[in-house]
Amino acid sequence: MINKNEQISPFLVFFLVLKVQIGVGVLGFQRLIIKSAGNDAWIAVIAAGLLFSIVIWCMFTLLNSQKQDLMGIHTQLFGKVLGGFLNMIWITYWLLMGIAVYRAYVEVVQAWMFPQINVMTFSIVFALLIYYTVSGGFQVLTGICFLGVIIPSYLILTIFFPLEYTEFRNLLPVWNHSYKEIALATRDMSLSYMGFSTLLMFYPLIKHQKKANKWAQLANILSILSYLLLTIVSIGFYSENQISRYVWATLSFWSIVEVPFIERFEYIGIATWVIFILPNICLFIWAATKGTSVLFKVEPNRISILFLVILIVMSLALKDRETVNTFQDYMSYVGFILYTVYIPILLCLSYIMSKIRKKTHEN
Repeated sequence: MINKNEQISPFLVFFLVLKVQIGVGVLGFQRLIIKSAGNDAWIAVIAAGLLFSIVIWCMFTLLNSQKQDLMGIHTQLFGKVLGGFLNMIWITYWLLMGIAVYRAYVEVVQAWMFPQINVMTFSIVFALLIYYTVSGGFQVLTGICFLGVIIPSYLILTIFFPLEYTEFRNLLPVWNHSYKEIALATRDMSLSYMGFSTLLMFYPLIKHQKKANKWAQLANILSILSYLLLTIVSIGFYSENQISRYVWATLSFWSIVEVPFIERFEYIGIATWVIFILPNICLFIWAATKGTSVLFKVEPNRISILFLVILIVMSLALKDRETVNTFQDYMSYVGFILYTVYIPILLCLSYIMSKIRKKTHEN
């Protein structure tokens, strides 16, 4: 039984969902989707956002009907053996997502600030920070997510600097790409919206759980609007040929920001972005730790230490940009299947099983 003092208010789900949807991907998502859909990439942003709005609804419908987290749902529907196997898939996914987000941020730091940075030293210091946050409990983690949204929010003002150089005629003609190209861009865009699957683990820690759905949907809407604004400005600011040469298009916006007392604003932006990234990684590590602790009945602190060691080792193994990109691509494909295929199937199975149990009890 969960103590009510350990639970969070429903409106805080807004920050937990928004936090993981707007992460390191926002710094350079434009190149991937514009490569597939060109000036119609903004359509893919909306399509992917609406798709994940449906996924959020599926998650809450599943969780509200079962009244327990994903670990419990798997065990109840499939038994200990098969349910435990499915739980391990999700635990591995959360851990690898945490590593993917962390390594992507390290790559940004290497490319824009410190090319010769010692990855091991940086990873150890960052891992200690993650451990301190995760070991503080879910309420502490929620507070970090809240601050991670509020403190860096001033960066949205930087979008006004490239507007004077933006040609919105680049958006025309509308829908001059095929459905297949837009679908590919939608799939590529999906990685940026992923992350809120941690909801499947922290659901029992929400007060008045049925009220949390609207806050999660509002967070998703704000994510759509944020990515849509960045995509439209990027299409107007760059040409389709130029965007292929900019790995970090949003960071390139920051490089033209002119402030009298700051010469290189992108340094400020990247340094501030760590406040955005830290809660994302912590949420994934927390979900993987909690799931493993429940599955194997092991003390959470020991599990989190093991996972952070894996994070450090993996960050060293992913040495160059090509390897990092390949790893992120695999995570994108796996995540897309888990969100858009597995969750709806699990919801259907849950509905069928509840109907069967209801008829059994009636007889």
